[in-house]
Order: sequence, then structure tokens, then C-alpha cells
Amino acid sequence: MMMLCRLRASVRPGVSVCRWAHTKEKGKPLMLNPRTNKGMAFTLKERQILGLQGLLPPKIETQDIQAMRFQRNLRKISDPLQKYIYLMGIQERNERLFYRVLMEDIEALMPIVYTPTVGLACTQYGQIFRRPKGLFISIMDRGHIRSILDNWPETNVKAVVVTDGERILGLGDLGVYGMGIPVGKLCLYTACAGIRPESCLPVCIDVGTDNQTLLRDPFYMGLYQRRDRSHRYDELIDEFMEAVVDKYGQDTLIQFEDFGNHNAFRFLKKYRYKYCTFNDDIQGTAAVALAGLLAAQRVVGKPITEHTVLFLGAGEAALGIANLIVMAMMEEGMSQAEARKRIWMFDKYGLLVQGREEATDINQETFVHPSPGEGVRSFLDAVNVLKPTAIIGVAGAGRLFTHDVIKTMGSLNERPIIFALSNPTAKAECTAEDAYSLTQGRCLFASGSPFGPVTLEDGRILIPGQGNNAYIFPGVALAVILSGVRHISDMVFLEAAKTLATQLGEDELSQGRLYPPLSNIREVSLQMAIKVVEYVYTKGMAFRYPEPVDKEAYVRSVVWNINYDSFLPDIYDWPGVSHSPIVD
Repeated sequence: MMMLCRLRASVRPGVSVCRWAHTKEKGKPLMLNPRTNKGMAFTLKERQILGLQGLLPPKIETQDIQAMRFQRNLRKISDPLQKYIYLMGIQERNERLFYRVLMEDIEALMPIVYTPTVGLACTQYGQIFRRPKGLFISIMDRGHIRSILDNWPETNVKAVVVTDGERILGLGDLGVYGMGIPVGKLCLYTACAGIRPESCLPVCIDVGTDNQTLLRDPFYMGLYQRRDRSHRYDELIDEFMEAVVDKYGQDTLIQFEDFGNHNAFRFLKKYRYKYCTFNDDIQGTAAVALAGLLAAQRVVGKPITEHTVLFLGAGEAALGIANLIVMAMMEEGMSQAEARKRIWMFDKYGLLVQGREEATDINQETFVHPSPGEGVRSFLDAVNVLKPTAIIGVAGAGRLFTHDVIKTMGSLNERPIIFALSNPTAKAECTAEDAYSLTQGRCLFASGSPFGPVTLEDGRILIPGQGNNAYIFPGVALAVILSGVRHISDMVFLEAAKTLATQLGEDELSQGRLYPPLSNIREVSLQMAIKVVEYVYTKGMAFRYPEPVDKEAYVRSVVWNINYDSFLPDIYDWPGVSHSPIVD
């Protein structure tokens, strides 16, 4: 019961137990709609007036009891995928109860509704499918996307998360099975930042898949064709963007998620000054990684301008992080050219250096340097030659931070920074236990997917930081929605990273954490939204007027909560009114 009391104090401050909400629905439809269903929490008057009497057992329950029932059932399930299926079933039946359960134990359940379990759910999407969620748009729908949006029942959409399924986490091309990612992201929009669930729209764009296993799978739910990479693909995305703003408004937030590297950068450059859009794999990952470096800076006592960073991987995540680090260094007075010299990248062909046989992408050119010398054939060679203070893994290729790499980082640095950010857990570059044990607990470690606490030989217990994008995108999204931002600058993500780094206390840093506990993520997200709202109004980026005087009160006043609404009609008396004619 103490957990329930803490929940009421932390996620429902100053909110009355029940609010009145108008509904035209009555009877069974009320219970079949997850937005209005309260299960046995419908009051006696609601049951009688709304045609529910007899459709439910006679007991009238509180949401507390309902939450306890679902929590008890969840504890009985050991398999993560089965937990995911059970949780999504709650979401399909009772939306507020789902978010109550999720928020009450966010630290344990975020790895279920999001990485790493959501990746497994995507691979098994055809087998675990229960009810469609989100909007599916195929390349065969070109010319009709606006009418498809009209089929979506909600009209006040503020945020769209869209994927084409080509690069789902570190799992590759999953086609329409990638729908689990937008659904999971938008769950965190609501759970972490209090964005109303009915204002969120998950979208999967199906242009085929190059995954041969799926093309032969009788349970696959998408188009049985290879991925269309012709001009029709670009025309489809153009039409989609135009249709969204035509229906929902120019300030509708459109988040791109898990597109292939070649398209992710291209679309970000193409649309960022035309629409309110960002790419979480590039910009969200960059902000959370930079926040970890800024937190590590507090421990090491060395300014970010004195760090040398070596990336394993040179794709969208690496480039996004690198560019934001450059911006942070420039803010500290370093020139752009000097900042770029402190960042190196190692991909599947080796170091990005001038004159190498393998071609580099145009987006990588700013981090292509003169060769540091002969003999750099492996990542370990690169570590020995470049002597980085930080290594960041975003290759999605598994355990490439070998024992020798970790030991070498420990010998080069008193407090080596090791970030194994690839998802899901099996794709991480190393484990937390290896990172800590092979450096005698001296390393500052963060991962993309969660690792448990590590006990060292001397008895110390270190808690790995999880560089989860959920620390960034919900708070940024809330701020963008509330302030009416039309175009999202990279400076917004720099501000978000700096804000996140300040949300960590000295005692938490001493435990090995580089990020706040996930149990605090609602407050972290609100603080980030407040700071970003203040920033965009100060910089003239906000278009929602009048400008709120008290930004914090404004942000907190609009946060969605998980309390049930009352569906009783608005009944009241007319005291003193006579319905008889006046007699002289």
C-alpha cells in the first residue's frame, strides 16, 4: 500500500480524485473503448444511468485494487515477451489503468514496453498480434494518404511517430513488424511526460522489406515485395508529411524512428526547416549520450574540450552524437575545426581516415582525418594509437569492446569512459560487469539497454547508467507541443542534454550512475520540458501566444493524469425557480 501512496504523491499532485467528462456512449461501448473503460470502477450511479447495470459484477472497485491485481498477475509472469503481451492487453482494455501500472513501476516495466523486449516483440509481431494499433500506410496508398488519416478516430493529434521498419533497433529490416517501435515510443510520451495518449499517432509506412525470412513467412502482415527504393518512396514520404500538417496543423510534431541510415539523414536535412520534426536515432541518442559525458565530466573533473572520443560505428547514432559533442565544445570556446579533431570513428572497414580504399558517406566527411600512422587494423589498435578518454559503441554488432580493449582503456585513463549504447542487450558492445571488473570499478559506464547492479570483489556495488533516449524525447516533445515550435533546432537537444546532466545528485554519481534513476523519469521529463520551454521562448522559437509567465506552472498544469473521469451527466438544480404560471 505504501507504493500506492507514493504514486499518488508523485504522479498525481493536486489532482482531484475524479473529473467529469462528457460522453455520448452508453452501455457496452463504454466498456469496449479503452479510453472510457473503468472496469469495475464504474460507480453505482454510472452503472444505472449509463446502462451498465448488470453488465459488471456487483462489486465496485477502486483503481488501487485494480492496479494491485494487475501487478500481482505481472509478478507471476517470468518471460519478458509474455509480460509485454499481458501489458499491451491492459492497454487495449483500460488505458488509464495501463499507464497507472506502467508509471508505478517504470524502472521494471520500461524494458518490457520498450527496449530490449519491444525488439523481441517486433520480431514476433505476426505471432503475438491481437489488435491493430496505429496507422498502416503502404506504398500502394500513394495519392490517398489524406483520406487514410481521416480514418483515424482522433482529430486532435499533436505528435506522430513514424517508421518504415528498415532499421529496427539493432535487428535490421522488419518491415511492418516495426510498428511496435512507434507504439512503444508513444507509450513513453505519456508515461514519462504526461502527453495525452489520444493526441499521439503511431504510423508504420510499408514499402516492402528486404528481409527474406519475412518475405517467406505466411504470418507476415506487410507487402510481400522487396523494399521500394525508387522515386515513389520519396513521393510517398512527401505526401505523408504534407497530409499530416494539412490535417493536424503546421506545428504537429513528427518524430522519425528507425529509418535506414541513408534515409534518416536525408529526411532530416530535407524536412527540418519545413516541418516540426526530429529524428530520435540521430538527435535523441546524441542528447542522451552527451548528457552522460557531461555527467562523467563532473566525476573526472576534466572539461569536455579536453576529451578525445573514439566511436565504434559511424552511422546515424555516431554522427548525431559527434555533432552534438562538437556543439558542446564550441559552446566552451573551442573552434569547430579543433573540436572535430578530437572525435574519431571506426566502422566495419576501420578508421575513417583520408585516402582509405573504402568510400565514406557525405555525412561522415567532417570526421575523416589524416591517418594517425600505420598498423591501425583493429579497434584495439585504434585505442592504443589514439589514446581516447572515452569510447562510445553504436555499431549494433555485439561484444566488440573486448577484454583487451577495456583493459587498455583502464591503463590509459584513471577514469575511462565506456559507453556501450547499442540495442537490444545482446547487441551491446560489452556488459557492465566486464566494464567494471576489468577496470577495477574505475570506469564510467553507460549502456543503451539495462544492466543490473554489479558487485565488485571489494564489495562495492555499482549501478550502471542506462543511456535511454526516453530521458530526452518525451520531455522535448512536451516542450515542443506546448510552445508551438515550428522547427526544432539542434540547440534544443543541446539544452536538453545539459538539463539531463544536472538532474543527477552527487550521491548518485558516487554509485556509478551517469543518469537519474528511471523511477524519477516523470519529474526529469517535466524539468526538461520546463527548461526547453524557457529556452525556445527566450530564443524566439516559440509560436504559441500569449507567452506563459510561469513556465513551470504552465507545463505542470497540462500534464495528463491517470485518474478516472466521471461519466455522469452534469445534473444540477434550479433553486427558487417556479414552473407554474404567475397568478396575480
